[in-house]
Amino acid sequence: MAGHSHWAGIKHKKGRQDKVRSKLFSKLSREITVAAKLGDKDPDMNPRLRSAIQVAKQSNMPKEKINRAISKSVSNLGENYENLRYEGYGAFNTALIIEALTDNKNRTASTIRTILQKNGGRLGENGSTSHLFYNCGVVRIENKNLNNDAALELAINSGANECDSTDKHHEILCEKKDFYQVKNNIEKKISNFMYSGIEWRAHNVLKLSEEQKEKVFVMLESLDEIDDIQNIFTNCEF
Repeated sequence: MAGHSHWAGIKHKKGRQDKVRSKLFSKLSREITVAAKLGDKDPDMNPRLRSAIQVAKQSNMPKEKINRAISKSVSNLGENYENLRYEGYGAFNTALIIEALTDNKNRTASTIRTILQKNGGRLGENGSTSHLFYNCGVVRIENKNLNNDAALELAINSGANECDSTDKHHEILCEKKDFYQVKNNIEKKISNFMYSGIEWRAHNVLKLSEEQKEKVFVMLESLDEIDDIQNIFTNCEF
């Protein structure tokens, strides 16, 4: 993922989909349940739920699992999850932003701290790494659906900031606060996305040797094993 490092993209690029599928579905289910619990059960009336369901579908999550996750929002009223952001440094001073959805923040922080320390890193305070990133909305569309000029026009008309086109896809970026509105505008023209979400993008990318990248990769895999962790962002270029 040149230019930015969202762990979800890195691990799939590594070809380990089968290994992470079960873990991924568990994380997606939790997000769907919480989104449905905090808002309307109808995705058309709840942007966060609609986005969560779209991500689940893009990840080939079965429809019955999606419906079960929505139903859990009613049956599991006693469970209270918090959206938390952890910041810190990993191996070779790689900056990290870790987004979690947890019912026990002390457990989550302790587990993250232990993994980082074992890999030559450390957990920092809020603000310790976020200044190295910017928060933005991302919509990725296959380029077979429209050409470069049409994609740029769509991005501008939808209220996005920029559109980067490659030989495989168009990537439309917008301000975080505008994400759901921009995404909704794009949906009126394009029905299927490759990916959409809110990410932390590094202002400057840290270049490491192949050996160093492998060690960072092992650390990220360990973090990803934590059920509470939803997203991991790093400034390391893979």
